[in-house]
Amino acid sequence: MNKTLGNIFKGDKVVWMVFFFLCIISVLEVFSSSSSLSYKGGNYWSPAIKHSGLLFFGLFCMIVALNIKCKYYKIATPFMYGISLLLLFLVLVMGSATNDAHRWFSLFGLQFQPSEIAKGTVVLLCAQILSSTQTPEGADKRAFWWIMGACAPIILLIGVENLSTAALICATIFMMMFIGRVPLRQLGGLMGAVTVLIGFVIALVMLLGNAQTTPPPAENETAVQVTSEGVSTDEANAIVMGEGANGVTSNTGVLHRFDTWKARIMKFLDHEEVAPEDVDLDKDAQVVFSKVAIATSGIIGCGPGNSEQRDFLSQAFSDFIYAIVIEELGLAGAFVVAFLYVVLLFRAGRIANRCENNFPAFLAMGLALMLVVQALFNMCVAVGIVPVTGQPLPLISKGGTSTIINCVYIGIILSISRSAKKKVVETAPSKV
Repeated sequence: MNKTLGNIFKGDKVVWMVFFFLCIISVLEVFSSSSSLSYKGGNYWSPAIKHSGLLFFGLFCMIVALNIKCKYYKIATPFMYGISLLLLFLVLVMGSATNDAHRWFSLFGLQFQPSEIAKGTVVLLCAQILSSTQTPEGADKRAFWWIMGACAPIILLIGVENLSTAALICATIFMMMFIGRVPLRQLGGLMGAVTVLIGFVIALVMLLGNAQTTPPPAENETAVQVTSEGVSTDEANAIVMGEGANGVTSNTGVLHRFDTWKARIMKFLDHEEVAPEDVDLDKDAQVVFSKVAIATSGIIGCGPGNSEQRDFLSQAFSDFIYAIVIEELGLAGAFVVAFLYVVLLFRAGRIANRCENNFPAFLAMGLALMLVVQALFNMCVAVGIVPVTGQPLPLISKGGTSTIINCVYIGIILSISRSAKKKVVETAPSKV
C-alpha cells in the first residue's frame, strides 16, 4: 500500500504538503464564501462540490504532469508558443465577455482562459532561452533581446483585455532574467523604459478614460421605456452602457478598458475620508466589505463558516477570498496562508539548486515565482495596498481552468524535483 502511494505521490514531499494544505483551506473557504452562488442556485452544497471536483481533476492532471520528464516540456515549448498566440488572438475576436473584458472561451460549461496557458508558455520560453545562453559570466547579452522579442506578442495580446495578468507576466519575466544573470545594465535600462511606459499609459488612461460609466436611475428607466416601445434589448443596452453618469460616451473598441482602468486608479488614489453613511456601496462595495471583514477578524477570527461579510462581498469566493480567510481564520490564518506560498517558493529554489541542468532549474523557479507573485497581487488587493486587479488566489480561489492549470504547474515542479540530483561539490584536498 505504501509503495503504491509512493508511486503515485512522487516528487518533493514538502511541495505535496503545501499543495494539500492549500486545497484544504480552499475547500473550506470556498464552501463558506459561496453563499451568493448557493442562493442563486438553490443548493447550498453545489459550489463546494463543484470546486472539490475541479480540485480532484486538477490533482489528476498534476499526477500526469509530474510523470512527464522535463525534456518533453522543453520540446513542447515552440508548440505551446504557437497555440498560445492563436488562442489569445481568437479570444479577442470571438471570446466571451465578462465585466466588459473578453478573456474567456466557454468550454463544456467552464470558462476557459487562454491567458492561463500563456503564462506557463512565457515561463517555458524564458527558461529555454536563459538555459541555452548561459556562460561562465552569466547569460549572453542576446538572451535579453530574444526574451523580449518572444514574449512581447503574448504580453500585448493579454494586456489589451487583462492588464493585471500582463503585469504579472512582466514581473515574472524580470525576476527570471535577474536569476538567469542577464546583464544588470540591460535590466536597469528595461526598468527605466517600463517606468516611462507606465507613466505614458497612465497619462493616456486618465486623458481618454471615463471613470463614471454607471448610468443613474433615470437613464435606466429611459432604457426600459425605449425597449418597451419596440427597440431591441441590445440597442437599449447600448444606450445605457454607452452613456456615462455625466453624459459622456464610454470608450469602445480597443480603448473600452480605459474606463475601468481609470475608475480603479482614481478610486485607489482617492484618500479622502468618507463618512460611513456617505459610502457608495454601488461602486465601492468590494473594497468596503473587504476592509470590514479584515477589521473584525482579530487574531483567530470568527471561525470557518461564520463569516458575515461573505453575504455582501462580491466575488468573495474568488478575487477577495483572502479577506474571508482573514475574517474566519484571523491574522494567524492569514499568516499561515502567506507562509505556505513562501515555503513553496523556497522549496522550488532548493529543487532548482539540485538540478544539474539549467533548463529545469529556471523552469521550476519561474513557475514558483509566477504562483507566488500572483498570490501577492491578490493579498495586496484584499488588504487595500494596490488597486483591484481581478487576480485570483492560486489554488485557493474558486475557479475553472485557472485551478486546473495551476495544479499542472505544481505537477511540473514535482516532475523537476524527481529528476533533480544532488550536485557533487568537490573540495580541494587539505594541505598538510
